[in-house]
Amino acid sequence: MPKKQKNVLLILTDQHRADHMSCAGNPVVKTPNLDRLAQEGVRFTNAYCANPMCMPNRASIFTGVYPNVHGLRSNGINLPNRVETFVETLRNRGYITYNVGKMHFNFFIPPFKRKTHSHEMIRYWMHPETAQRARDEFPKPYYGFDECEIVLGHGDICGGHYLDWLEEKRPGAKEWMRKRMNLDFFQKVCSEAELSVGEFPTTYCQEKTISFLERHSKGKYGDKPFFACCSIPDPHHPVTPPGEYRDMYPDVPLPETFNDPNIDNHKFLGPLVKNPVFRGAMLRQTTEEEMKEFMRLTYGCVSLFDHSIGEILAALEKLGYADDTMVVYTSDHGDLMGDHGMIYKGPSPFDGVLRVPLIVKAPGVIQSGGVTDALVSSIDIAKTILNYAGVSKRWHSRYIQGVDLAPVLENPESRVRDSLIIEEDEELGPLDIRLRHLVTEDYKVTVYAGLEGIGDIYDRKKDPNELNNLWDKEPELREKLFQKLFYEVLNAESKYPARQASS
Repeated sequence: MPKKQKNVLLILTDQHRADHMSCAGNPVVKTPNLDRLAQEGVRFTNAYCANPMCMPNRASIFTGVYPNVHGLRSNGINLPNRVETFVETLRNRGYITYNVGKMHFNFFIPPFKRKTHSHEMIRYWMHPETAQRARDEFPKPYYGFDECEIVLGHGDICGGHYLDWLEEKRPGAKEWMRKRMNLDFFQKVCSEAELSVGEFPTTYCQEKTISFLERHSKGKYGDKPFFACCSIPDPHHPVTPPGEYRDMYPDVPLPETFNDPNIDNHKFLGPLVKNPVFRGAMLRQTTEEEMKEFMRLTYGCVSLFDHSIGEILAALEKLGYADDTMVVYTSDHGDLMGDHGMIYKGPSPFDGVLRVPLIVKAPGVIQSGGVTDALVSSIDIAKTILNYAGVSKRWHSRYIQGVDLAPVLENPESRVRDSLIIEEDEELGPLDIRLRHLVTEDYKVTVYAGLEGIGDIYDRKKDPNELNNLWDKEPELREKLFQKLFYEVLNAESKYPARQASS
């Protein structure tokens, strides 16, 4: 890796499936700018999240460790400050650090206990009596970011610093947004946008990212290299594409596995999708009509943020940064999007939600246009960025668990790991859900706490649609994979706090 400090741009979206890009073979959605980025870098076809929920995996991306280590095990838990983010490491080594968009290091809906505080609670930022206090009390730096301009929410009901920008474009927008604010909105599958493309949060993230790059190019931050994160809150439901993007994809096909008959009899998913406590909060079964509407509007959101990515990449070139800036594109998790008749995210054994898009352009390191099927995890992004930035290992967090993807960037045929694990913990009322997944080159195995002797095994090469569960059919394979899973989970266990004395 180059020793000279380089600039880094991370573009992060929310709930974007790995196969919802035309460069990934999707025959319907058009993503010319992500395709171009893939042509200039390396696209990873076997990238997996560390946890298929927003908050835990975002924390894993930024810390390089599994959720059991950083402590943010599920949505609704604030990220503890005890585990250093790679952004803090970069800042400590002389970088200017910037974020715009969704962060989700703190919860954004009201807590169970009123005294529990969050710097990202949407109502706190929207209420006229607390909105200014939310801005004044927002920490600087925030988990390593010198500058933050946050978006709270999804679709076209959003708060945070975004509302200040929207108010300038549409006077009276703050009061208008407060009146529309309803947490039930975030349980919808789709909604009709009441904002134009120019007012939408995706455009805000685009414009603010470009403004930061322009400030940097004019010398506002001296000779400091930059780490910038553009975190677009789409295409997370409720999908609400504005303007021409709403009707961009009138016809979409149903997924091949939509009518999977196995779900109702699945020992874990069968009861779960019928549980009234669970349904609506996470994954659930859907209808053909609802599914097609969800998919076509999701594609509209994808094309909108693809356009914004194109504008940001054009700004990098215009300002002279393209040749010395690493660009990383990924998402926090996927979406079932009709696979096996279900939508959304949450506890399941299926790739639709577990696999994530990952494209890395690293000038000076890679040959353009590479595609690799090497196994990689979201936790690998942190070390890859730190090493590319020239940050010596002695400055890395002592807890970092991810590996450097440089060998794969240099040669897409290389391998840096033979397996990975995915953690998943959810407490929803009386439901105490815990899953552990192991992904190898050939197989994926999932086990469920409280269901001894029950699990899923899928042959990743022979059964890509994940319809033939081998758990009961191949006991020797089950035993082998279960042992592998046990040791990988053991290796991933937290070593915090560190020992401080011999006895």
